Amino acid sequence: MAKHRPNRLAETLKEEISQLILVELKDPRIGFVTVTSVDVANDLAHAKVYVSVMGSEEDGKVSLDILNRAAGFFRSEIGKRIRLRHVPAIVFVNDPSIQHGAHIAKLLRDVGAADDIDKDETHD
Repeated sequence: MAKHRPNRLAETLKEEISQLILVELKDPRIGFVTVTSVDVANDLAHAKVYVSVMGSEEDGKVSLDILNRAAGFFRSEIGKRIRLRHVPAIVFVNDPSIQHGAHIAKLLRDVGAADDIDKDETHD
């Protein structure tokens, strides 16, 4: 059962941190931030929060810096919302998977468009 606890806590933290970013964090410099996943250490002392920020790379860096500076706020709010003996230390990390997926989708669309052009030229 001890193996499942970090996973359950990770899911709960993901939900709570997402809600806190959406409702409680009042910094206009924060872009559109999505919490993609949370990894919690087996000893429950540390949590690594993976976030994806839509926008430019600079926007992502600024948003990530703001989130890491507000880690204490997140930790205290989570302590109020979830009954834990020790609230894990939170570190925010960039997760480029959404941008990478969008890039691959664009490449596939470009290849599909090139195939359509080639088919049109061969039928002429």
